[in-house]
Amino acid sequence: MIDRKRILIIGGGFGGIATALALVRHGLLAGRQVPPDIKITLVSDKPHFEYFPALYRVVTGKSPLEVCIPLTEIFSGSQVECIVDKITKVVPDEKVAHGASGSRYAFEYLVLALGSETSYFDIPGLQKFSFGFKSITEALRLKRHFHELFSAYKAVSPESRADGLPLLHFVIVGAGASGVELAGELSLYAKRLAKEHGVPESAVEIDLIEAAPMILPAFSSSVALRVADRLRILGVNIFTNRSMVKEETEVIVMRGMEMKADTVIWTAGVKPNEIYKKIKEFSFDKKGKVMVDGYLRATGFPHVFVIGDGASTLYAGMAQTAIHDGTSVAENIKRLVAGEELHAYHPKKPFYSFPVGPGWAATTMGSFSFYGRIGWLMRRLADLRYFFSILPFTKAIAAFRSGDTLCETCPICFPEATKVGPL
Repeated sequence: MIDRKRILIIGGGFGGIATALALVRHGLLAGRQVPPDIKITLVSDKPHFEYFPALYRVVTGKSPLEVCIPLTEIFSGSQVECIVDKITKVVPDEKVAHGASGSRYAFEYLVLALGSETSYFDIPGLQKFSFGFKSITEALRLKRHFHELFSAYKAVSPESRADGLPLLHFVIVGAGASGVELAGELSLYAKRLAKEHGVPESAVEIDLIEAAPMILPAFSSSVALRVADRLRILGVNIFTNRSMVKEETEVIVMRGMEMKADTVIWTAGVKPNEIYKKIKEFSFDKKGKVMVDGYLRATGFPHVFVIGDGASTLYAGMAQTAIHDGTSVAENIKRLVAGEELHAYHPKKPFYSFPVGPGWAATTMGSFSFYGRIGWLMRRLADLRYFFSILPFTKAIAAFRSGDTLCETCPICFPEATKVGPL
C-alpha cells in the first residue's frame, strides 16, 4: 500500500481553485500525471464556484451561468478529488479537519482558503430586515424581490401614487466596489422593469449610503469622484458620512437622518470566515485575519497555509490576491514535497475595475486610469481571461457569453416563463 502525502485544500473560491490548479498544471504535475504518492483533495461547502465579480449582474436579470461554474467542470480530467462538505473544525496539531457530514480529513499539508462572510456589525435589525449580497442564492432572492415589488405596484391606491413620493425605494448600504457596481446596474435595470410593468420612472428611487466621507473609500479620490459623477448621471442618490444605526420594518436609521425604504441591500461589511476564529492555536490581527509568515504559513504551523481574505497580508480581500496567494502556495508545497528551499511570498498589487452600468467602468492599472467604454472592455477582457484560466476554451466562452443572456422568470417581463413543456 502506498503511503500518500495528503494535500487538503478547504474552500472552493478563487484561492482554493487557484491552489489546486497550480498544483496540477504547474506544480506537482508539470504536465504529467500526479505522482502516486500524492493525493490532492479540495473540500467546499458548495458543488460549484461562484464568480463573485459578476454577482451584481445576476441580481439585475443576467444568467446565473456566468457566476455559477460546477467544480466538476473546472477539475474535469484532473486527479483533484472534489468533496462537498462544510468544514466545522480544524485541528492543526493533529493534522485533521472535521466536516458536518461526520467525515474526517487527514492531511500532511493544509491550505485554508475559506474566504469571508457578511458582517452586520451588531446593528439592531439589520440582518433580519436587509438583503445580503454574498452568494448566488442571495442574488436570486433579491432579483425575485424586485419583480414582486414591481408586480404589486398596481395594487397601490391612486391616492398613494398621487402624493409624489417614490413608491419603490431601494437603499444600498455600503459604497465599496460591490455597492457601486450594484447601484449602477440597478439604476438601469429598474428603469427597464418600470417600463415593462407600466410603472412611472418617478416612482423609483435608488440611494447609495456610505459611512466614510466619500464612496470607494479604499481608493483614490480621483477615481471615486469620476464614479460618483457617473452614478449621479444614472440617477443614483449618494449619501456619505452616514453610518447606519439600526433598521426596522421599512425604516432605516442613520447618523443624522432617517428614511423609509422598500428594500435595504447590505454590502458594507465583511469579516473572515468564522472557522478561523475557532482555531484557537492561530494568532490574529486587529481585523480578525490570521497572522502568517513570509511563506503564507499560519504562525507556528509550518504545514498549514492561509490564503486570500483570511490571511493578514497587504492586499487581502481581492480576488486577484487570492489567486496570487494560491499559485504561490502551490509552488511552495511542491518544494516541500521535493525537500527544496521555499520561495518567499511577495504581495502583488492588483488592478481595480468598477463597472457602473452596462458599457461603463472605471479601471485602474498602476498610475493609469481608464473610464467609460475602454474601462468596461478592459474589465470584460479580465473576466474572460479568468474563465480561460479555469475552463477549457469552449466552456470558457460559453460561461462568458451567458452573462449577456437575459434570464427572467417574471411573467410580465418574460411571458415565455409561464409556458410548460419540453425544453
